[in-house]
Amino acid sequence: MRAKAVVNRFLLLGLLGALPSMAAPPQPAAREIDQLIAGLGASGCDFQRNGSWYPPKKAEEHLRRKYEWLRERNMVATAEEFIERAGTQSSMSGRAYSVRCPGKPVVNSAAWLRARLLEMRKANPSPAR
Repeated sequence: MRAKAVVNRFLLLGLLGALPSMAAPPQPAAREIDQLIAGLGASGCDFQRNGSWYPPKKAEEHLRRKYEWLRERNMVATAEEFIERAGTQSSMSGRAYSVRCPGKPVVNSAAWLRARLLEMRKANPSPAR
């Protein structure tokens, strides 16, 4: 009976070790993601999801919620992963997100976010990526 308890304890520890940790992405990536989200919120550009347009602050709130969900599950380690997993399409409907800035054509959100990321990196180059 004692041997069975030891085996069960090892199995439990193994299962707990297999659970994803609630680790944040590395600091440079977390900073980039935060800047991307905040940049959309301050952009003056509307955000389309599931067929409806939302003002920039609502877009920011939505992407922050999605980012937190991913972060809690240790599913995002880079800004590129954030764009792909949270900023590209609705996880409910699968429909692509769009961004509409004044005086510019509507673009898909992935392209908009990638362009912002490139601009940020050009302005603040970092050797550790």
